[in-house]
Amino acid sequence: MQKVRKAVIPVAGLGTRFLPATKSMPKEMLPVVDKPVVQYAVDEAFEAGIEHIVFVTGRNKAVIEDYFDLHPELIGTLEQTGKKAQLQSLESLLPVAGATSFIRQQSPHGLGHAVWCAREVIGNEPFALLLPDMVSFGAPGCLAETVDLYQRTGGNVIAVERCDPSETGKYGIVGRGDEISSGFEVTAMVEKPAPADAPSNYYINGRYILQPEIFALLGNQSRGAGNEIQLTDAMVRLAKSQPFYAQPFNGRMFDCGSKEGFIEATIAFALARDDMKGPVLEMLREFVRSHERREVAA
Repeated sequence: MQKVRKAVIPVAGLGTRFLPATKSMPKEMLPVVDKPVVQYAVDEAFEAGIEHIVFVTGRNKAVIEDYFDLHPELIGTLEQTGKKAQLQSLESLLPVAGATSFIRQQSPHGLGHAVWCAREVIGNEPFALLLPDMVSFGAPGCLAETVDLYQRTGGNVIAVERCDPSETGKYGIVGRGDEISSGFEVTAMVEKPAPADAPSNYYINGRYILQPEIFALLGNQSRGAGNEIQLTDAMVRLAKSQPFYAQPFNGRMFDCGSKEGFIEATIAFALARDDMKGPVLEMLREFVRSHERREVAA
């Protein structure tokens, strides 16, 4: 069994759900409290033992590459003004030299195509895939739990969570087979099934460990939903020759690709901080009280 050393983080999406904010700013750079969304994915990857991250970018995303680089002017200013805490925080977030690669997805042909674009950097070894819109909340992070199951099972591993059975039409759903260690065997993968047709209520939450054979399948994968190359379609083909397992996440994943999920994540991460919990709780209570007074008055 090969160790999972590399991870792919696709950041080429246009972020149309967050227009007009994403007209000039990548959606992955929108801050949840004081860190951009993409930073949470990077932190999660390194926590899980990843050594090298491959960012699949697009046009107008150069700011992401700049963010993960040194900023001599900013560092100099912080040093001169004695802001040691901020300087240490920036240094702790900076990947070591050579630990990141940036490649272009020239045209938006879907998630499967974005993953395929990373094939030359990943090479012939298993890799992790993190969708940065999905922000992991909990310790250990979602990918760390997924890697732990992979080390016991090998093959391909998908992180999952439960949804309300009536909402299976919103997600990619997996079928549940025999229990394996902390997870279970995957018996089916269905994209957005109707509740009556869903094989379970476990949905794929944006964290994967995949074997390199997926690249050859993505290279000749027919276009699927949305006229795009769908990763799930290639995984279904790969499952005919390789096992897939699912790891239920013991924390919670926030969908920061939606406005509601983004706000929810911001509140959750703020409440988890000792320096913010008290003021934020009081602010939320006052908002609720004010809202209730307005409703009564109406």
